[in-house]
Amino acid sequence: MQTVNPYEVKGELDYDKLISDFGLRPMMKETTERFEKLAKGSHYAMRRGLYFAERDLNWLMDQYEKHNKFYIYTGIAPSGGMTIAQTMQFQMAKWLQDRFDAEVLIMIPDEEKFLVKRNPAFTLENGHNLAMEDALDIAALGFDSKKTQIFLDTEYAKTLYKQAVRVSKYVTYSIIKDAFGFGNDTNIGALFYTSFQAVPAFLKSVQAEKNIPCLIPMGVDQDVHFRVARNAISKLGYYKPASLVSKFMPGLSMNPKMSASDPNDTIYLSDDEATVVKKVNKAITGQQDTAELQKKYGGNPDKCAVCQYYRYMFEPDDKKLNAIFEGEKKGTLLAGEHKKDLAMRINTFLKEHRAMKKKLEGKLESFMIRD
Repeated sequence: MQTVNPYEVKGELDYDKLISDFGLRPMMKETTERFEKLAKGSHYAMRRGLYFAERDLNWLMDQYEKHNKFYIYTGIAPSGGMTIAQTMQFQMAKWLQDRFDAEVLIMIPDEEKFLVKRNPAFTLENGHNLAMEDALDIAALGFDSKKTQIFLDTEYAKTLYKQAVRVSKYVTYSIIKDAFGFGNDTNIGALFYTSFQAVPAFLKSVQAEKNIPCLIPMGVDQDVHFRVARNAISKLGYYKPASLVSKFMPGLSMNPKMSASDPNDTIYLSDDEATVVKKVNKAITGQQDTAELQKKYGGNPDKCAVCQYYRYMFEPDDKKLNAIFEGEKKGTLLAGEHKKDLAMRINTFLKEHRAMKKKLEGKLESFMIRD
């Protein structure tokens, strides 16, 4: 049995079932091709089906063709150091910003994990400090500061709260309880949180005093927030947000989702070169137990964390990716060289990211908005 929500992901994932259960629309080839035509370019994550589902994407493209430009909304709830997997939505948001000249609104809910994390040592101050670290990590991915706004919930609450109250009027306790599996021991802050998360999906429309389409690139675990909120947003007179919904980048042990709370299964943006090499060397592969057996029988790239990391982030060229997968299947690619190359690519990415962070020292405020 699979469980997928913002606070728990477990079981062997069946994405087709999630499409059915969540009422998503599968990403169709013609939809991807239309989107790529408007973007004047192709993103590997869409080509490869990593964004496997969507909501209202064709409607959004209709609006764009009518010269009603959309903005991007995404975010992250800080709970520990940011992982490479967590950069996926931000890298997509950056690509969308570049291709569509779009504004990007990034929410960092510094209160969410304080409300839902079952760890009494995790304080509101922890959430705030981690949020500021995440803000710098996000900005360092190359966003345009003139078209990107990052905010923390507790620092932007004056703006958010009034609109969240309006959303909450149309979201009942029974809806939230059923959608998230909350029990009677759930605190009222967690129950109200979805109303806050909904606000950036229509906030630009409120501020412009006219309806502006919104596109949200998100992991499928976050979809529940917007399934709950879409009806409320519509009742308030605003466009429902469109969404691009992605699969999860797995952990190093091929757990269904890389988790920031499991340091042994995760690569953080803060990991040094030696740590990355050590972690990658322990990663699960789809190869046989020995080099001789691998050469004879080949392996399974679908069960290989190393192959999946190439697929999700570290090999954008489809022909080269296919060669890696074929090498795994045919036994011509062995685990040692496989892992060495991936560790080198990850460390190159992290080195470039650290350099960008250094350039942004003292400049983060150009991205931040506060009340």
